[in-house]
Amino acid sequence: MAFFQVPPPTRYDLNFSIAGTPVRVHPLFWLIAILFGLNSSTLIGLVIWVVAVFISILIHELGHSMAMRMYGKDSFIILHMMGGLAVPQSSRWGGRGGDESTQQIVISLAGPIAGFLLAALVIALVLALGGSTSINWLLGFIPIPGAFLPSGGFIGNSIISVLLWVNMFWGLINLIPVFPLDGGHVARNLFLKVDPWDGFRKSLWLSTIAGAIVAVAGLIFLRSIWIGFLFGILAFQSYQTLQGRGGGMF
Repeated sequence: MAFFQVPPPTRYDLNFSIAGTPVRVHPLFWLIAILFGLNSSTLIGLVIWVVAVFISILIHELGHSMAMRMYGKDSFIILHMMGGLAVPQSSRWGGRGGDESTQQIVISLAGPIAGFLLAALVIALVLALGGSTSINWLLGFIPIPGAFLPSGGFIGNSIISVLLWVNMFWGLINLIPVFPLDGGHVARNLFLKVDPWDGFRKSLWLSTIAGAIVAVAGLIFLRSIWIGFLFGILAFQSYQTLQGRGGGMF
C-alpha cells in the first residue's frame, strides 16, 4: 500500500540525525499533524499538538531503530503523512537473540514500548513535581492515563495531556493485529513460528477480520471517520493479499 511505503525525498524535507540514526521528515508529516490538531481552540494548542506528535512518533521509531541496532542492523527513520517508518538498511538478519521471527517480534514491540516508557516518564515527572494522575477509561475498557501539574499552567498541562494521549492511545492502536501495524507484524511472526507453512495466510485472515471489526467499532463507538477509513483500508488490503495467494478459510 503506497501510504505505508517510503516516500521519495523532496527539497522541503527536514534532515537530521539522532543517536546515530539518520532521520528524514517529509513535509506532508507536518500537514497531517496540523490537520489532526485543528480542533485545538488556540494557536498555542495547535503548536503543542504538532510538537508532541513529532516527539512521540520519533521516539516510537527510535524504539524500532534501537532494537534493530541490537541485532546488528543499521536503519534510518522517515516521518511521513501516515506516521513513521524505521527502515533497515540491509536485508540480512543475524546477530544474537534468536531466529529472524523472534527478532522481528522484538523489533515490532520496541516501538510501542518506547512510547509507553515515554508516557511513564511523563507521569513520573508529574508525580515528582507534586502533581496527580488519573485513569480515564475509553469505551469502558481501554485505559488512558491522565496527569495534572498544579504549577504547569495551560501550556505545561497541555503538553502532558497530549504526550500521554498520543503515546498511550496510538501505542495501543499500533498493537492491534492488523498488518502493517506493529501488532500485525507480531501476529504474523508468531503464526510463522507455530506454523511455518500456513502461518502467513492465517495472519492475513486475522488482519482482515480484526481490521474490519476495528473499522466498524471506530465509526460507531469512537465516531472517528479516520479510524474507520484507515482500518477499513488495511482490512481490504489484507483481504486482497489473501486472495492473491489463493487463500481460503482456516
